[in-house]
Amino acid sequence: MATRTLGRVAKALLAPALALGVTVGLASSPASAAVWNSCDQWGNTSLNGYTLYNNIWGSGAGSQCIWANSGTNWGVWANHPNTGGIKSYPNSKKVVNKTITSLGSLSSSYNVTVPSSGAYNTSYDIWDTDYDYEIMLWVNYNGAVGPLGTSQGTVTLGGHTWTVYKGNNGANEVFSFLRTSDSSSGTVNILPILKWIKDTKGWFGNETIGDVQFGFEITSSSGGLDFQANSLTVSSS
Repeated sequence: MATRTLGRVAKALLAPALALGVTVGLASSPASAAVWNSCDQWGNTSLNGYTLYNNIWGSGAGSQCIWANSGTNWGVWANHPNTGGIKSYPNSKKVVNKTITSLGSLSSSYNVTVPSSGAYNTSYDIWDTDYDYEIMLWVNYNGAVGPLGTSQGTVTLGGHTWTVYKGNNGANEVFSFLRTSDSSSGTVNILPILKWIKDTKGWFGNETIGDVQFGFEITSSSGGLDFQANSLTVSSS
């Protein structure tokens, strides 16, 4: 089981500010039409309203390179060893900055191509502006990976059926929703999930939702594997 750690939170927050520019090895060439690519540990850029991060944050990581045709069409080549612990979370981020009660809608559509081997999950990572709460929505997963915390049962929300886990990594509360069957494409109505956490369970109050991230949380990809977000949209009102 992959274990989420305090280090992930700290490094995720530091990455945009530090922009360390550490090259973590070379990979296969990105898509020929890519307008941006990076093999830097914290490589990031902004494209048409989304921010892309290479985000190699875990210990024992190997090589990883990210490429993008746009903020909503991008991919990653990663060669991380077959060891435990999350190595990276390459992602595309959309900033929302609205309270739950002021949101009229918050939804996202995705279409991905993922490998049949390796250990990873494809997930949304949603944060409040104070980074007190993390809401993860796993739409598919493979290999020896698992959520933090204990099972809270199964619920159907936002157009999908999820098994819900609740935990704490020492820095923030983590609520993980694991889709009960894998999906490579679909639409998630995120707002009802947030309202269920707030109103039905009372696990947090009227939080201001800051970042909606979507990407691949990779534990191992030995030999080099490709992960691709063919299309992604995050919309709110």
